[in-house]
Amino acid sequence: MPNTWSTAKVLSKPQTDMRATFIYFVIIVLTSCGTKREGHDQPAPKVSEPENAIMLSESQIRLGNITTETASKKNVGPASVINGTVVVDQQKSTSVNSRAKGRIEKLFIKETGVSVRKGDPLYVLYSETLLTLQEEYLLAKEQFEMLGNSETRYKSFFEASEKKLLLYGLSKSQIGQLSKNSVTARITFLSPASGIVGQIKVDEGQYVDEGASLYDIEDVASLWIEAELYPGESSSIRRGDKIVVRVSGFESSPIETTVDFISPEYRVNSQILIMRAKIENRKLLFKPGQQAQVVFTHSPTESIFVPTDAVIRDGSGAHVYVKTGDAIFRPRMVKTGVEGLDQIEITEGVNEGDTVAITGAYLLYSELVLKQGGDPMAGHVH
Repeated sequence: MPNTWSTAKVLSKPQTDMRATFIYFVIIVLTSCGTKREGHDQPAPKVSEPENAIMLSESQIRLGNITTETASKKNVGPASVINGTVVVDQQKSTSVNSRAKGRIEKLFIKETGVSVRKGDPLYVLYSETLLTLQEEYLLAKEQFEMLGNSETRYKSFFEASEKKLLLYGLSKSQIGQLSKNSVTARITFLSPASGIVGQIKVDEGQYVDEGASLYDIEDVASLWIEAELYPGESSSIRRGDKIVVRVSGFESSPIETTVDFISPEYRVNSQILIMRAKIENRKLLFKPGQQAQVVFTHSPTESIFVPTDAVIRDGSGAHVYVKTGDAIFRPRMVKTGVEGLDQIEITEGVNEGDTVAITGAYLLYSELVLKQGGDPMAGHVH
């Protein structure tokens, strides 16, 4: 029995070693096969949208009207807005006065706002004074034609009588048409300038004295903008400063002009100064009496400025969208400073040379809200 157990024990040892070797081989093969299969079946890496960023296609950028601008330093100051009024340029307003004493027989223009041209008939005046002057002119003319070659004084009499009629408002054409049969006490007077009839100060049949005011004709091809400045505003603007004018009804077409007058004294019983600037009106779009806004800047500073539409304000603060790659926009919290007419200062958050979305920022903001839900900038602190 001892010999038999010893023999069996010896015979079982190699069998046991062979079995362990086989199991080890199988494990190695299975492991290698599994690794190979895993490598073969692994999908290609998927390009995902960066976290807290918007990736758009070129067509989406075009359809969303998203444009960018390179941030740079600009010299812009805070803007102030004051109310103004469109008024007539008094330097181009013509007052039509009666040249002689008489009676207004007829008015050719009987309502204000009518356009007239230089040389158009305005009114007919009955004046015995003008009748006498016409007769004197014809007499001097006759004497000059008969004796002018031998007597130079008749020439001077003739020229003086003609000049007197011109000073009384007759035109050279009217004087040239005078003859013994055309002398009349009823003279048609012509407009001395082109423009709009602003005021009519006389009625038909009314007697007037020499020098009486009859019409005001206003040249509205250029107009004034007048605005009231209070003490706190008057120190911020000077003659020659550039301003922007937005006339009521034409706000989308701002006009750049220059301050050309600031009254040297306050208006009576007030602390108001009058500021005035000139605007062109060759197309006659603007009318005296229209309201306007005058925008001017003061104390300009050099800093990074972006268009106002580029800045989005929400409960978390202000942020802009910076282009960080091809069609990739990331929101960036910013701190703002002074605001100009259409520019806003960025004191922190944007560096010179960054590419900032200046239009379509609200579209980017909406896309980020849809992507993340709620307030996409919550938890972001500049």
